[in-house]
Amino acid sequence: MVQLLKVHGSQNQFFILDQTQLKNKLSDQERIALAKHITDKDAGLLHGADGLLVIDDSDHDGTLGSMEVINTDGSIASMCGNGLRTVSRYLAEKYGKDEFKVQTQDSDLAVHKEADLANGVPTFSVEISPVSFNKESLPFDNLGADQIINQPIPEFGVGVRFTAIAVPNPHLIGFGNFKTMKPDGLKVLGSMLNNKNKFFPDGVNVSFAEIQGPNTLFVQTFERGVGLTNACGTGMSAASLAFCINRPELAKFDELITVYNPGGMVKTRVHDDNDQYTIDLIGNATFTHKVEISEDALHSNDLDDATVTETGEQAAYETFVGGLDNGRF
Repeated sequence: MVQLLKVHGSQNQFFILDQTQLKNKLSDQERIALAKHITDKDAGLLHGADGLLVIDDSDHDGTLGSMEVINTDGSIASMCGNGLRTVSRYLAEKYGKDEFKVQTQDSDLAVHKEADLANGVPTFSVEISPVSFNKESLPFDNLGADQIINQPIPEFGVGVRFTAIAVPNPHLIGFGNFKTMKPDGLKVLGSMLNNKNKFFPDGVNVSFAEIQGPNTLFVQTFERGVGLTNACGTGMSAASLAFCINRPELAKFDELITVYNPGGMVKTRVHDDNDQYTIDLIGNATFTHKVEISEDALHSNDLDDATVTETGEQAAYETFVGGLDNGRF
């Protein structure tokens, strides 16, 4: 039997599959088919998820393993900050180490265990990089500039100023006041830019960010390949970087920024080394369920005989979220 995990970072939910457990690893097609099935809110397990995180071996120096991110639609994401925290915890417990690197699609990222955000809420810090503002990195076109930094785009929303950042996932961050934004504005814009459009031909993660005070944000994201999510780690990281660049009187480099989201709260820290940026994303890595399933069932994408056991960690996380005071819980 093979053990999968249902996990989340700020209620951004995933299943973890460790390929090193298998006698015969799943092929590319099998992993994509499994991801689309297991994450389906109706046909999948445990009301689905936002993606499948696949762990495998890595031969890179200092890494304990690699992470592949498969979205609900079967597309591959270059990175996932919330998912990386849960993978980091898994590898830390598997190998008994608290500080190491994880190989992702674009780079090997430094991760380490942090002091728990609250009692019973395991917490990890993960590096978010590399960062680029160039339109070729996202990519985008027909916006009249090679970079989009703190500027209005009337086609995307009135009263909102946008910044486009690849971290390396492509993100479009809109700053504004949630009270004056259209209630469905994020969903409408996210859907538009992730269907055929002349601005972001490959789609883009879209986040709306509201400044709540010094070093404090609320961020909500429409994630490419997924839709509206409880939280997006790279989106909150990109929003934090844009916050520091665009509003230096309110957001400071190398200081902790509190980022609330519909699923909870994380901390970020943005570093500037001669315009070379990295972000620390600090938040929960919660394991909610263990799933026992045969290797043959994984290869045949048959979830009917999976056995599910709760870990009990969700109660501690909900207690933590219940104690947050940001006016949105």
